[in-house]
Amino acid sequence: MQLADRQFTLDAKRGKVNIGKGHELALIAGPCVVESEELIMGVAKQLVDIADRLGVALIFKSSYEKDNRGTEKNWRGPGLEDGLKILKKVRDTYGIPVLSDIHRQEDVKISAEYLDVLQIPAYLCQQTSLILECAKTGRALNVKKGQFLAPENMSSAMSKIKSVGNKNVLLTERGSCFGYNRLVSDMRSIPIMQNLGAPVVYDATHIIRIYGISSADPKGGEPEFVPYLTRAAVAAGTDCLFLETHPNPKVALCDGASMLKLDLLEGLMKQSLAISKALGRNALNDAPLPR
Repeated sequence: MQLADRQFTLDAKRGKVNIGKGHELALIAGPCVVESEELIMGVAKQLVDIADRLGVALIFKSSYEKDNRGTEKNWRGPGLEDGLKILKKVRDTYGIPVLSDIHRQEDVKISAEYLDVLQIPAYLCQQTSLILECAKTGRALNVKKGQFLAPENMSSAMSKIKSVGNKNVLLTERGSCFGYNRLVSDMRSIPIMQNLGAPVVYDATHIIRIYGISSADPKGGEPEFVPYLTRAAVAAGTDCLFLETHPNPKVALCDGASMLKLDLLEGLMKQSLAISKALGRNALNDAPLPR
């Protein structure tokens, strides 16, 4: 199978971020939700330092709102205006692109003024009106594959985005439904979605969530499996890694049971880059497979 050409490019103060065929492994990382300006700025600084040491292209991720929570009592974030201002401060201070989830059409216009990448949550990946509104802004998009979809079905989202002339798209693999409250990762999703013409991002930190259990409960996730899944995805040729991370996940206000502890991230990235180098990432992605 000869993989399709796929390119994703962002201009940033620190230089271009290139993801896809012919480019090295990239990273999207940050806390699940904007908890405070102090936390976000501190994590962003550490991620920039890691990216500099390893020579990795970085996009900072944190959500101004997390709308898909198990109960109305759970923390959902600071909201649109306050959250976007903090993310803009990250971009202005460190010169890196920033990304956040977008849940509703009325948020799109203002979000596009502050964010470099608009992310469509997995459960909204078939929401035509939201996808089109985001695509029309001209901003880059990251569409997370719904756990209820086969990877080839993401051609629908791609078609909608391209219909308005936007071609700067990432597709994220974050697991598929496997019985009640569990997700499983099918590594075939990576080349399948790459052949739709977009670079593929691999999100191990959501695959290991155990739904139906609060993310504040340690039983709500299995973060010990994040390194195994991440390394496997790199071996399968993913273009980018998506790792939600926090200095102390035990006290995180959202997805504490599934985020990677920040002091473990650099070691995992070193392993991932070593795997990529050993396999010859560009050769791996360019060579057709026998049928």
